Amino acid sequence: MFGRWLGNRTNRDIRTSPLAAIQTPPDAGVLSCRVLDPVNQPVSHAEFTVSDVKGRKVVCGGSDPYGTFMATVPAGEYRLAVSAEGFTPYRATAQVGENSLASLGDVTLQLAHPPEPPAQGDWEIEPTHSSIAFTARHIGLARIHGRFNSFAGVVRIADRMEHSAMHVVIDASTIDTGVRMRDDHLRSADFLDVQNYPTLEFYSERFVHKGGTRWAVTGALSLHGVTRTITLDTEYLGIGNGMEGEVRAACRATTELHRDDYTVSWQTMLARGIAVVGPSIRVDLDVQIVPKG
Repeated sequence: MFGRWLGNRTNRDIRTSPLAAIQTPPDAGVLSCRVLDPVNQPVSHAEFTVSDVKGRKVVCGGSDPYGTFMATVPAGEYRLAVSAEGFTPYRATAQVGENSLASLGDVTLQLAHPPEPPAQGDWEIEPTHSSIAFTARHIGLARIHGRFNSFAGVVRIADRMEHSAMHVVIDASTIDTGVRMRDDHLRSADFLDVQNYPTLEFYSERFVHKGGTRWAVTGALSLHGVTRTITLDTEYLGIGNGMEGEVRAACRATTELHRDDYTVSWQTMLARGIAVVGPSIRVDLDVQIVPKG
């Protein structure tokens, strides 16, 4: 099958090669490459996107622990984009023939320059261009998406980012999933109990750099009268200017909360034993901050 590119290898080589086990349709071939860092170490967390000549995505995936990516695609011309945290993206073109291997060989990624950090001082969340959203599983199938419409927060940037702190307050009554009856239930004592616990609060003074643009922001989240430690997996996006030229910084963050940790344990079961509401909630934040006036 791979005789065109295996060349003069012996039959024994072909039988023992892992590639000999790959089954490809007659009109397809294999595209592969290995990703290395500047000191020739494999990049195991690289992400790949293979697109056709019209820009349509054909396949995507990640590298294995040895930095290798391999995909079976119809014969043709392709654009390959490789990205990895902390590195400059790499792009290449490859021609894949029928029943053959198109290998780009070793691809060396170059280190990217980290974005400029915010200036030292107090910054505040700009709510117009920020969002605090969440996703919950419903009856084991669909996902329910929602958000909080009112929140405020301050970030104190220290001379070293690792010594910075932040405090965010969320108005629990502004929970919004787009369905009034469901939102009223979420505000009730079965869930957030907003009459007794009108706010959610997060406070952190632990910023840990994870490499590249990644940070772990660990702090205390108070919800439903219970305080637990959580970590926000955060991507810092850098500095920019708004419509009126004002300086602002942006980041994205995500975390997962377990309802039982905060005694938000209301549940009912369907006849098949399936829970109506899943046990965990994914929280996604898109935040822009501006210097506090």
